[in-house]
Amino acid sequence: MVARAIDTLPHHWRYVSEGGATIVFSYIGPPDAQFNGTVLRLRKAVLPTTDSHTPSNSLGTQDEPDDPMIEFQQKCVERLIPIEHLPRLESVSVSCEWLESLISLHDAKRPKDRRVKDQIDVTRRKGVLATDLVGGDWVSVEIKPKWGFLPSPIHLSDATRDVKSRTCRFCMHSAMRSKIGEAASLRYCPLDLFSEDKSRIKKAICDLWDTWTESNGTVNNLKIFVHGEKIVPSVASLMLSSGRDPKISDRDLREIFVEALMPILLQTPVLRILSTLQRSLDPLDIEGLSRLWHLTQQELNGIDTAYFPSLPIGSSSTHLMSTEPDMTDWTHFLDTYLSSYADFNHANPAPAHLRFYLLAYLLSATFKDCSIIVRFDRLRPTVPAEQVKPEQIMVIDLDPKDMVRLQKWEKLDQEITEAYGSGGDRKVCVDARWAIPEN
Repeated sequence: MVARAIDTLPHHWRYVSEGGATIVFSYIGPPDAQFNGTVLRLRKAVLPTTDSHTPSNSLGTQDEPDDPMIEFQQKCVERLIPIEHLPRLESVSVSCEWLESLISLHDAKRPKDRRVKDQIDVTRRKGVLATDLVGGDWVSVEIKPKWGFLPSPIHLSDATRDVKSRTCRFCMHSAMRSKIGEAASLRYCPLDLFSEDKSRIKKAICDLWDTWTESNGTVNNLKIFVHGEKIVPSVASLMLSSGRDPKISDRDLREIFVEALMPILLQTPVLRILSTLQRSLDPLDIEGLSRLWHLTQQELNGIDTAYFPSLPIGSSSTHLMSTEPDMTDWTHFLDTYLSSYADFNHANPAPAHLRFYLLAYLLSATFKDCSIIVRFDRLRPTVPAEQVKPEQIMVIDLDPKDMVRLQKWEKLDQEITEAYGSGGDRKVCVDARWAIPEN
C-alpha cells in the first residue's frame, strides 16, 4: 500500500535542500510510523511562462508509475553499491492541492536563483519517501565529489590530449566558471578525495571547507546540516556538542571537522566503489564515444556518409530507434557489465557495442553527479574517533540520466577544454591510478 503524504499537513514538513531535478523536505510532524525519520523527495518542473498553462494529470495515484529512481535503485544501483550504503526508497501519494499548499508555505525558503527557474511539479501524483539522513541529533555532511579520474589519452584528440590528461574535468570546469564570475571551487580537486592517500584526502576536506567558508556556503560541493537544518559558516560552531561557541577560532573548528571526517572517509569503501564505477563505465571519454557514434553511422549506411555523421550523438537514427533506455535495457546492460564487459577491447571499440557504451556513459554520469552523506556525532574536540559503521556514509542522488543529455555534454566538454586550454597556467591533477604522460 502506497503511503499518503496527503494525510499530513504541509507544515509537518521542513524544507531541506534541492538539486537540479528534485527538492527535499524532512518530516517534523507528530509521531507517525509511516513518516518518522523520513524525507519527501519531489520532482521539480520549469516555471510556466505567462502565456503557458500548467498541464493537467488525469492519472490517479494507482495509474501513475512510481518515480523511476525507486526502480532504478532497486534493480540497478543495488547491484553496484552495497545496500547498507543506500537510503530506503518507497513511493508516496500526493495531490495537486497538497503540493500547491506546500509551495505556498515553503517556497520563500528556497534559494532565489532556484525560485525564478523552477518549482515543485504539481502535476505529479507520487513522490519518493526516503530515509532522513540529515535530521536527528547529529552532524550530516553532504559532499558532491564529482569526477574522480583523468580520461585515458587513447581516445583524446591531438587538440585536447595535453589538457585533459593533466587537469581533471572538475578543475577545468571550476576555472571556466570562475572566469565568467560564477562561484566556484578553485582549490578542491576530486582526485585528492578519491586518492586513498591520507594526506591528499585531508587536503581535499580542507579545500572543501575553505571553499564553503569563502563562498558562504553557496558552492554546493559541501553542505553541513545540524538537527536537520543546513547551516552557514558563520554558525559552524553549532556542530560542537556544547553548541555554538563564539570563542573557538575558525582554524580550530576546521581542524576538529577534518579530524571527525577523516576516519570515516579512510575506512569506508564508498569512495573506491564510486571511483571504480565512474572510470570503468567511461573508458572512451565523450570524445571517443562521439567518434564511435559517427563511425557506426558510416558503417551502417555504407558510402552515404555525407548526411548521417551530422546526426547528434544519442539522437534517434537507423541504429538507435528507441533512444531512451527503459528498465529492461538497464538490467540487460548490467548483466553484460558484470559478466563479459572485461573482454571488451576499449582501445578499439566495436560499433556493435555502441548501445552498450552509450548506456555505460549515462550510468557513469550518474555516479559522477551523485552525493555522499556522512553522519557523525556532534563534535567533541578531545574525543577520539570511534569505529566507523557502514550506515554512517550513504550515497544519494542516483537518478538515471537521459540519452538526450549526451549532445549537451559533448558541447560542454568542448567549451570547457577550449576555455581551459587557451588560458595561462594549468593545474596538474594527479590521478592515483594513472601516470601523467611525459612531454
